[in-house]
Amino acid sequence: MSKRPLSLLVAAVVVALEGLVTFGLGGFVAVETARGLADNVTTAIAEAVFGMLIGAGLLWVAWGGLLRGERWGRTPSVLTQIFLLPVAITLIDSGRPDLGIPLVAVAVIGLAALLAPPTTKALYGDGQETR
Repeated sequence: MSKRPLSLLVAAVVVALEGLVTFGLGGFVAVETARGLADNVTTAIAEAVFGMLIGAGLLWVAWGGLLRGERWGRTPSVLTQIFLLPVAITLIDSGRPDLGIPLVAVAVIGLAALLAPPTTKALYGDGQETR
């Protein structure tokens, strides 16, 4: 696909940033665990691996799915935004609006970009063709 709509590009950037942050947080937990700062090493290792795998997966979805105009990239991207909303609300309710409010904003921007008509048209066409 040579001409991507701005909404699809925004969606890919949002998902890629989420992937980078998630991968980075997983790496941070891994480093802190290696430094001996984890209370429970088994849990910390699991969190590190999970974070890095999810981060890598989101990067793959952004690059290999959305930027390439592949239909399959939208579903995991939309689910990610939906899963982020309760996390953000929990952060706000837990006294961390400094983290929760930006997370809500990112999830809403991601959802809006993913569900925008130009994104749908770019990924699914006019609905006339069958793949």
